Amino acid sequence: MKLENKTSQFTKIQELVYELKVTEVMTRKLISVHPTTKMSELRTILRDNRISGTPVTEGKRLIGLVSVEDLITWLTQGGADCPVEQIMSQKVQTLYADEPLVHAVSKLEEFGYGRLPVLDRENNTLVGLITKGDIIEGLLHELQIDYHEEEIHRYRASHFFEDMIADKVTINFHYHIQGKKIEQGGEVASDLKRSLKRLGIHPDVVRRAAIATYEAEMNVIIYAEEGRVDVNVEPDVIRIEVRDRGEGIADVVQAVEPGYSTAPDWVRELGFGAGMGLPNIRNCARDFDLTSTLGRGTTLKIGIPTGAEDKQCA
Repeated sequence: MKLENKTSQFTKIQELVYELKVTEVMTRKLISVHPTTKMSELRTILRDNRISGTPVTEGKRLIGLVSVEDLITWLTQGGADCPVEQIMSQKVQTLYADEPLVHAVSKLEEFGYGRLPVLDRENNTLVGLITKGDIIEGLLHELQIDYHEEEIHRYRASHFFEDMIADKVTINFHYHIQGKKIEQGGEVASDLKRSLKRLGIHPDVVRRAAIATYEAEMNVIIYAEEGRVDVNVEPDVIRIEVRDRGEGIADVVQAVEPGYSTAPDWVRELGFGAGMGLPNIRNCARDFDLTSTLGRGTTLKIGIPTGAEDKQCA
């Protein structure tokens, strides 16, 4: 299936929410309460610490979440003093510390929460809390760091291709992906991003290449036994080819529809498999070619122009 589409410009913020992990921006110094803490005490804790909610824990185990909204509801119902466990929310949406930040952004927006508890994947204990304010602060910090790094690399490599003497110059990068290794997700995309930045590629192009590679990398990890990423960088285009060895895709047309997913339960429980991987890749690229053979594997080829003036990939 070959597609050509106009690509929206991807911002630095969009790139960072894919690249950063929850653990890099979450709050680690937690203020929590015990299930037996009285609601009258909670009111003082929220006021004195100027917070709008707090986890309810036994040791490091998350029991629930209680917010200022719960406090207000309690007050309007008479305010008879009782333990917070009688008022708290027990069905709590959580995140794992090693998840990409984009999952936190999606969950906060989807459920309208002000905060999400963060758990350690190995022992399921509470290790942090993340709010919209934490995300904004973390992104601003990374933007400042990346700005200085980009200026240095752009100065050093801005004329890389112009300085080469040949009829045609192509730079190749090759990466291996091991299936089912969720904890390694994003490593290939991060390595490619750093390499492209050092070549002086326009930042918007680097962002699109990094996002597309991340989505393809995660698809290989989730659905295949292993895969390979081959990247060819030419003066006017970046060509990315991802081949995997796995079950293949039964219907490639349906597979690129937003929201369509065949992710198994274990993947969804980890916060992946929302069915936006291939649509996001298509939005990043000008050229998009997806082929698959059942029982053998899938090949994805995309092309991203390198020209700074071609931000819309027309």
